[in-house]
Amino acid sequence: MMKKDEIILRIKEQKILPLFYHHDPDVCIAVAKILYESGIRAIEFTNRGEHALENFSLLIKERNQTMIDMVIGAGTIKTGSDASSFIAAGADFLVSPVFDAEVHQVVSSHTILWIPGCMTITEIHQADRHGYQLIKLFPGELLGPGFVRSIMPLFSTLSFIVTGGVDISTENLDAWFKSGVVGVGLGSKLISDGMLEDKDYHLLRSKTEKAMAIVADLK
Repeated sequence: MMKKDEIILRIKEQKILPLFYHHDPDVCIAVAKILYESGIRAIEFTNRGEHALENFSLLIKERNQTMIDMVIGAGTIKTGSDASSFIAAGADFLVSPVFDAEVHQVVSSHTILWIPGCMTITEIHQADRHGYQLIKLFPGELLGPGFVRSIMPLFSTLSFIVTGGVDISTENLDAWFKSGVVGVGLGSKLISDGMLEDKDYHLLRSKTEKAMAIVADLK
């Protein structure tokens, strides 16, 4: 398993973190492979359905066979029980929409990267006090780039990734990166429910390549 600092560096270099869930394991694996073939080397599989843990385990198994250098995180981790389950299933890192005390306790006993979610300055301060280096700002559509610019002087030692309110456009991505975030989470704007139901992998490949080209130009 990659070390925490190595995964953080990979996310910073990639700049976009695709995130998705689907109930069909074949669709999950197909999406991961398209992302991989498009140059993505870090993804987040969200814990948002009854088959999440089962499909995540299958995704890890497939990764170990055909996408060995891909790191796969488990997202939407809100309880200590979920954290333990996904760690046991082979998660390389965990992502949460909140800063949860139980999740903190679980990850503290493992050498695994946790990216806690924060919305307020107080929550960010708590995450900082507990030693977390990479913070997820959520929901981005409510916070906006201006919020990030305002807090950067207060938390100059932290790195931020934002989820929500991110579009695959030069203007939107440029605004977020100029605000100070090191990465953006891309969910439905990259991998929509309709795309998954239609199994439109050509569109997924096209949108992924477009997003990666934009962030490459912004570097």
